[in-house]
Amino acid sequence: MTPFTIRQLTAHIGAEVIGLKWDDGDFRDDIISALRTALLRYKVLFFRGANLTPTQQVRFSRRFGTLTPAHPLVGGLDEEHPEVLLLDSAAYTLGVGSKTDGTSYNNRWHTDVTFSEEPPMGSLLSARVLPAVGGDTLWADLGAAHDALSAPLRAMLAGMHASHDAAGAFPKGRGGERAPVVHPVVREHPETKRRCLFVNPVFTKHIIGVSEAESKALLGLMYEIMIEPERVVRWNWQQGDLAFWDNRCTAHYAVADYSERRIMHRTTVAGEKPFPPQRQ
Repeated sequence: MTPFTIRQLTAHIGAEVIGLKWDDGDFRDDIISALRTALLRYKVLFFRGANLTPTQQVRFSRRFGTLTPAHPLVGGLDEEHPEVLLLDSAAYTLGVGSKTDGTSYNNRWHTDVTFSEEPPMGSLLSARVLPAVGGDTLWADLGAAHDALSAPLRAMLAGMHASHDAAGAFPKGRGGERAPVVHPVVREHPETKRRCLFVNPVFTKHIIGVSEAESKALLGLMYEIMIEPERVVRWNWQQGDLAFWDNRCTAHYAVADYSERRIMHRTTVAGEKPFPPQRQ
């Protein structure tokens, strides 16, 4: 019997894991397996009051796969934790929390690091310092968004690819020197085999093989469907909370509606090259 219960938060996406004890974070294999199964089902898992140290977060994250460096373009928390990305609104390392900084992208809908050949499988984010009000994060279900499209449109998109590029998303000098990569517009989830949209407003630049106007129209339609409230979950952070999301089938948005300091720690599980759906 697993030592936790699941509270589903919306019809499509998001669940809170209740009752898990974090005494040492060294969980049995069956517990990790159950959490992975829950992640595949709910796409985002939330753990109230986990209160993990950076070392505990790294150890727990590693149970789900190989960890990447903190970020392809940014260093880690410290020498002991190169896998931990510090997201500090005071420093605006990646523009987090800033509505005026032109380098900001976290307060735009995005899927992490799709400008790489092998985007992450998932990420774990813990709340270290929070503002008194604001600073929520939203996640969207890209599998449910795909299913909400009409059958003819799904069939057309299944054969399309798009370029992804980091240029313009980061502070000057970071990201622009990387070559664009190409991913399928619709990817098949490697574990669930579900079809998911795999485009986002930050890193997806153009659908290949169509005109600029057609690309803009198709991407705009997908972005509109992606963020409809029926397929979105919103998490109101409390001190010590942990969120774990499947980056292969979600997009997220960090709400920049606060003025006090907000510090988060993120670890990232390595992923695989996205592949288009298998023809049926």
